[in-house]
Amino acid sequence: MESSFLTAVFLPLALFVIMLGMGLGLKPADFTRVWRYPKAVMIGLFAQVVMLPIVGFILVSSFPLPPELAVGVMVLAACPGGPTSNMVTYLAGGNVALSITLTAISSLITVLTIPLVVNLAMGAFLGEGTSLQLPFLSTVLQIAVITVIPVTLGMVLHRYLPQFATKAERGVKWLSLFLLGLIIVGLLLQQRANVMAFFAQVGLVTLALNVVAMALGYLIATLARLDRPSSTAITLEVGIQNGTLAIAIASAPSLLNQPTLAIPAAIYSLLMFVTGGLFAGWAARQR
Repeated sequence: MESSFLTAVFLPLALFVIMLGMGLGLKPADFTRVWRYPKAVMIGLFAQVVMLPIVGFILVSSFPLPPELAVGVMVLAACPGGPTSNMVTYLAGGNVALSITLTAISSLITVLTIPLVVNLAMGAFLGEGTSLQLPFLSTVLQIAVITVIPVTLGMVLHRYLPQFATKAERGVKWLSLFLLGLIIVGLLLQQRANVMAFFAQVGLVTLALNVVAMALGYLIATLARLDRPSSTAITLEVGIQNGTLAIAIASAPSLLNQPTLAIPAAIYSLLMFVTGGLFAGWAARQR
């Protein structure tokens, strides 16, 4: 799979399908459910939007990473949530409604916060003189196009063709996992000469981001005395990042166009299924 086809055509298409699949399972109530779970939603959003980038910055500052990979980890930390966290929450016996609500709302908020976090990270790790930047307004519009529009389309289908949406959602979820796998394989093949070095350099920090975020999410939810299903949902929402969106931002020609920055997200996307599965198995046994 050639780099230009992977980043210019296949990646945006895959992300569109993934976000469409998320929209097929959403309805307006998923955005207004904040009034039903106000404390849980506020805690989850704070952990996703504020705490995650801070944790990411502390981790990349603590590990001896090349500047490009440090920025790649920060791109990942700026992209919380995603359909995978909803699926794992379901398997773990968590509060799926809360998980979906956090994913839906954070997807809207991070349209604005991603360019801010990523530009700050590039200034910190690549230097103030770098020409690599994400123009705020154009980036907001591009992220909205590849996330908000397919989600909205999925919600419209859910509203007016509910039976079709229900049937399609199941297939799209598995298709999403397949497409994510192809993207990861394509990126690793593209960087095959450096794959082992990248794993050695960034594997531990991406695993740490995953585990520390999950641990902090669980700790915050427990201290707030949320019920077990809600604590499970917040743990997974905070701990499982939207790797596909991070890969798109790092490598899409219309955004950063730097495939090396996508390597942390690709490696992370492999590790999160292991840690998420282990946590889901543990949580399911606690019910």
